[in-house]
Amino acid sequence: MKKKVVVIGGGIAGMESSSYLSAMGYDVTLVEKEQKLGGHLLKWDRLFPTMRLGSEVLQFLNKGIQGKTKVITEAEISKIDKVQDKFNLQMLNGDTLDAHALLVTTGYDLFDARKKEEYGYGIYDNVYTSAELEMVFTNHQKLQTASGQTPKKIGFVHCVGSRDEKVGNTYCSKVCCVTAVKQAIEVKERLPECEVYCFYMDLRMFGMLFETMYKDAQAKYGINFIRGRVSEASENKDKSVQVRVEDTLAGRPLKLNVDMLVLMLGFVPSQGTIKIGNMLGLNFGINGFLKTMDQHLQTNVSNVPGVFFAGTCTAPNTITNTITDARAAAAKIACYLEGSDIEYR
Repeated sequence: MKKKVVVIGGGIAGMESSSYLSAMGYDVTLVEKEQKLGGHLLKWDRLFPTMRLGSEVLQFLNKGIQGKTKVITEAEISKIDKVQDKFNLQMLNGDTLDAHALLVTTGYDLFDARKKEEYGYGIYDNVYTSAELEMVFTNHQKLQTASGQTPKKIGFVHCVGSRDEKVGNTYCSKVCCVTAVKQAIEVKERLPECEVYCFYMDLRMFGMLFETMYKDAQAKYGINFIRGRVSEASENKDKSVQVRVEDTLAGRPLKLNVDMLVLMLGFVPSQGTIKIGNMLGLNFGINGFLKTMDQHLQTNVSNVPGVFFAGTCTAPNTITNTITDARAAAAKIACYLEGSDIEYR
């Protein structure tokens, strides 16, 4: 009899890990609460640093599970019990699933920009989030202000909801800086005459080709990078937004009017991550995400035997690293199920 694995969460990590586990010969069921698989990738147009289409990556992930993995969408888990070495999952619709191992891939949510009232999101007409701007690109919409005008100046505010003690998130979300650079370049490609400003604390271009992308943003596209955290945004009579920022490199305060202000949202633990974590009695880290058994050696392993992690349910990460982590989790689960993992002998 094939051993069963239930993967909870149908985003990037859930899809790729399901593909690998199915290829290994396990009976895999992928459970997703939304109508479609893909998670946040469904809302991405082009991906940093190569600018390839997000739809291409999604097509690759879908191909890996088609005809091999049982997929259940629009599914909510109401209860999980463990009896000896098996898990029993009860769904809200009354269905049940059983498994020898669980993989949690419940991902992240984006920070609620309304919690940073000083930036005016939800208050001023021309303050937007990075997610909203990305949807403009994804849907091939015209880039314009709330009144339908072509913007002449656009500002990007980094680290909104990340590295911020006031909102309780002191960690770095890893992808905000490079996302700002990517979106700023896309703005200049659409509107070459538009002045684009990035307000940053410090730029964390840690990934391969990220630094090259940042340098190109300055040299090829003329994007202005101003080091300093925005202290306040206010609305002018013409609905433009005045930004107050301390330019820490020049050592002076700065006021700048922009037609659109874009807030680069950080990652927070998803509601699904919190729900499943509490349901299974999983440990949470100081960052609010699920806590792994060891940050160096057991990054896919939880405190509950038979329950494993992959992707951004444990910390913010890039798409590239999330896919790698999903494959590693599949290997870890295979070792556990076959009794060949030293930690479970």
